[in-house]
Amino acid sequence: MVERQLRGRGITDERVLAAMGSVPRERFVPPDLVARAYDDDALPIEDGQSISQPYIVAWMTELLDVRPGGRVLEIGTGTGYQAAVLAAMGASVRSIERLPALAATARERLAALGVDQAVEVVVADGSLGDPATAPHARVIVTAGAPSLPGPLLDQLDEGGRLVIPIGTVGQQQLVLVTRGGGRLTERPVGGCSFVPLIGAAGFR
Repeated sequence: MVERQLRGRGITDERVLAAMGSVPRERFVPPDLVARAYDDDALPIEDGQSISQPYIVAWMTELLDVRPGGRVLEIGTGTGYQAAVLAAMGASVRSIERLPALAATARERLAALGVDQAVEVVVADGSLGDPATAPHARVIVTAGAPSLPGPLLDQLDEGGRLVIPIGTVGQQQLVLVTRGGGRLTERPVGGCSFVPLIGAAGFR
């Protein structure tokens, strides 16, 4: 997976490649899909959601530019795989999931891997961000929004980075938003397809 799907497609951050190689993806897919855990594809999970294609996880992680000891706000916990990759890079992750059952399962998976101390999973409307712990230096959104959510932009710290899919249900453009000099800069970086971000500042 690391050599063919990631390095072979241009992922160059060795820390991202090492993290992707260290996290057992098979621990984050439903039991009946374990044989497909390392497929070059997104896979369905519980509650009509999905676990992203390995390349997309690595790409978003590279764009986020996480440093050891850094704090990351993740919107959309899913299985907990993306959070585990970020934790493997030395980040402290606060992950927001709107579906209680998914949040509970993710907590169990993360605890079984011993990374639960680095990842806190909370149930809330992630489209509203996390005002209580703002501002955020790094924000990653693992669901597609119809437009840039105002609360996430408002909570992005100076020098911060936000990686988010923007577009229609089923087809989005991955966008990197940075804040510098008090200004926001948006840069589309490529096409992608995520489940919709449901919430007050997302899809209703």
